[in-house]
Amino acid sequence: MQFFLYEIAYRLVAFAACIWCGRRVWYGAVERTITMYNTDWLDWWTPDLVFQRDAMPIRYWMTMCMAAGGTLLCFVAAIIGYQPNA
Repeated sequence: MQFFLYEIAYRLVAFAACIWCGRRVWYGAVERTITMYNTDWLDWWTPDLVFQRDAMPIRYWMTMCMAAGGTLLCFVAAIIGYQPNA
């Protein structure tokens, strides 16, 4: 029973992360800007960086590709599930 609950929780979290990353990519493509969130715990007072497609195209596309890759990985994780002994 415990494995079943872990399986359900893992898939729900992976699906939620897939939706979050997918919305980020979608709004980044529509608005032509994407935000790179600061995840550094030691430098938490630095604001989030906003990349615009026309002003900083390389950083924009790098961030878009990473977010799209995260979307795909989370989608695959939601479909396959958690397999600890496979």
